[in-house]
Amino acid sequence: MTTATAAADGRLAENIAWFGRALRAAGLKVGPGRILDAVAAVEMAGVGAREDFYWTLHALFVSRHEDSVVFDQAFRLFWRRRAHQERLIAMLSPVAVPRPDQKRESVLRRVEEALFAGVGTERQVEKPRVEVEARLSASVEDVLRTKDFAQMSAAELSEARRRIAHLRMPDDRARTRRLIPDPKGRRLDLRASLRAAVATGGDLVLLKRRGPKEKPPPVVALVDISGSMADYSRPILSFLHALGGRRKVSVFLFGTRLTNVTRQLARRDPDAALAAVSASARDWAGGTRIAASLRAFNVEWSRRVTAQNPVVLLFTDGLEREVDDTLSGEMARLKRSCRRLVWLNPLLRYEGFEPKAQGVAAMLPQVDEMRPVHDLKSLESLVAALSGPLSRRSLPPPARR
Repeated sequence: MTTATAAADGRLAENIAWFGRALRAAGLKVGPGRILDAVAAVEMAGVGAREDFYWTLHALFVSRHEDSVVFDQAFRLFWRRRAHQERLIAMLSPVAVPRPDQKRESVLRRVEEALFAGVGTERQVEKPRVEVEARLSASVEDVLRTKDFAQMSAAELSEARRRIAHLRMPDDRARTRRLIPDPKGRRLDLRASLRAAVATGGDLVLLKRRGPKEKPPPVVALVDISGSMADYSRPILSFLHALGGRRKVSVFLFGTRLTNVTRQLARRDPDAALAAVSASARDWAGGTRIAASLRAFNVEWSRRVTAQNPVVLLFTDGLEREVDDTLSGEMARLKRSCRRLVWLNPLLRYEGFEPKAQGVAAMLPQVDEMRPVHDLKSLESLVAALSGPLSRRSLPPPARR
């Protein structure tokens, strides 16, 4: 493909606009302005090589590091001459053998949906109508509740975020030292009683009482955004955004470094909040340094955000590369600074999970609970667990040697 050929046929602007709409449907922030800039840049540069054309569009359409994989898959599917019909046939045919690279395949499926499932009107492919007897099948709602976040399409992830925003948050109010007016309180409020007696001229003195104020404890969330947790980080952040609307929530991201994103996630619009969080984290989908990140939190932030004895939610798979005594020591220090340490691990979705990894084995003795976090049902169970009493029965058994 050359720019001169496309320009001669008059399809350059049309194809770039189609490609931009497909990227927007796949989740990238591509608006009309960027599409016009891309058309002008390609026409002005006179790009002839495929690689130059690729990086020209990449510079204009990709603004976040995690969008590079989606752009790459979309570019390979869209800008090619042959095998278009074969791709459509493969998409409509049933898959008999599962493919090993599930993470890359999930991204590819989302891109294919954006390219071929309703973007524009010129290249739509009419799908065959299939009637299925669904009386004995599971409902769509039940399937979505138990479907892994890593296997969801773009439309399913959007629906999952909507459901997360409407989750009924935990009711775990606890007594504080602050006193408030309470008719059934045990402590007399002499100042309020004398103030009320002024209204009756002192003929009648109504005793006022005060009792402890109840409010939900604050939450401190430590979210792993390494490559192994990339498919679960965004749904988790959506959950924390919904939780922050009802209580004080402090959120920290860690991969190779620790990043405080509490202010970014506090925005009212969930899409704007997630976009601000993504722009703040430079190590998204990178490596993992759990021990160093926990140490940075305990040294720099622990006294600031754990003064009110919060509930700490640790979202990570525990796959630490370099394991030593530092990891267990920092976990023990973190446990002493909170009322409840809950470890949310997506690896618990496997029935045969055993804490054989060195990082998991070092962290497990220091947590109060360990729960799965991979679908909507697991988030609903987390809400119910936070509302109830502490239970260590959710911890997995020790690994067999």
